[in-house]
Amino acid sequence: MNLDAYFGAADRAAIEAAVKEVELTTAGEIVPFAVGRSDGYVEASWKGALSGALLFSAAAATLCEIRPYWGVLLPLWIALPPALGALAGFLLTLGVPALRRWLVAPEVLELRVRQRALGAFVQQEVFRTRDRTGILIFLSLFEHRVLVLGDAGINAGVEPRQWEEIAGAIADGVRRGQPGPALADGIRRCAGLLASRVVRQPSDEDELGNTLRTAEE
Repeated sequence: MNLDAYFGAADRAAIEAAVKEVELTTAGEIVPFAVGRSDGYVEASWKGALSGALLFSAAAATLCEIRPYWGVLLPLWIALPPALGALAGFLLTLGVPALRRWLVAPEVLELRVRQRALGAFVQQEVFRTRDRTGILIFLSLFEHRVLVLGDAGINAGVEPRQWEEIAGAIADGVRRGQPGPALADGIRRCAGLLASRVVRQPSDEDELGNTLRTAEE
């Protein structure tokens, strides 16, 4: 997934403006971060290959019941359909993201996204603020999932349910194909949540930057 094309210049400008706007009213330091996907999901490819092999084998067996063609071609009838089906299923899961996503259990998608988000929290140094007020808004586009992770100075005054509501609203926008506007709106929703909980001090500085950060994986 080409994230530079997925988030156009207007999207990036709107996201940056939203971060600056929120950080004028709260000490929270928001880091929006998007990845193309959180994992390669190799198991989906093998499920696709197995399904294709079974489907082609069943089709070949049905055809031979209708009009027998065994004869000297018996080895081909036994070996070729499952091999072709496995190849077709494997390639189909690579080329059709919706199918690949469907072949992965929802709980596996959730786990891989959370693991990737926790890694991004450390990699992007969201913890590197004076009062531990960093917030990572993590988008994983292939999975259509969003996580909001706050540092210790933020989470002390915010319930997990409140982060989940913001993440859910952003995820809805991702599913609709509007990740940029949805992310900017979600960032602004953080302002109302944080304003009375993490009060901005005159000495507060912009410690983590305001731009959207991206990675293909």
